[in-house]
Amino acid sequence: MSQVQNSNPITTSFLDSVKSSSNVGKKEEIDPQDRFLKLLVTQMKNQNPLKPLDNAEVTSQIAQISTVTGIEKLNTTLQSLVTDSNSRRAVDAATMIGREVLVPGSIMKLENGEGLAGVELTEGADKVTVTIKDSVGVKVREIDLGAQPAGINPIIWNGEAESGTVAANGNYKFTVSAWRDGQEINVKSLAVGKVESVSTSDKGPTLDVGELGHVNLSDIKQIL
Repeated sequence: MSQVQNSNPITTSFLDSVKSSSNVGKKEEIDPQDRFLKLLVTQMKNQNPLKPLDNAEVTSQIAQISTVTGIEKLNTTLQSLVTDSNSRRAVDAATMIGREVLVPGSIMKLENGEGLAGVELTEGADKVTVTIKDSVGVKVREIDLGAQPAGINPIIWNGEAESGTVAANGNYKFTVSAWRDGQEINVKSLAVGKVESVSTSDKGPTLDVGELGHVNLSDIKQIL
């Protein structure tokens, strides 16, 4: 599994330098704005498509340098960059068609004796158990994962039922419970699905993950 990494935000120290330079003359007022634009363009070009820069955060940061001349032009340029960024994200999302991804969900597909899912833990757990049920809610198997660290952990089922027989291929529902120091902790169940298609809107790309429905790029926890 390949772990998605977060992108780096615009630093406060850079913005401070932009603001402080606005009082040293007309020529110096232009340079900070140019530097800011170059930095912003570089960051948006190199951002992780799964963890894009937050538009509201960028706009808030720009407001802090409102004393720099040409702020209206800067805002216009920003909107153009955001539109261009959304287009690039759509292209990046299209490359995921046919790939399996890990997204929030509680369905595990068993095929030829192999079922795969995941669980995201907010903190390390002393004990993690997975309960698998069939389509009518009958428990088929309970798996003890033991102690697990914080983060995303895999769930692998070999298809063996509690009775010792091999369960039939198909979709099963699973739930995850975890404890730390005797107290139950929060978990997020993650399902594996294949990206069938990608659609776009003003809010960015949306991925069709088959039986798991439609998800945003930000919902993807891992690309398998």
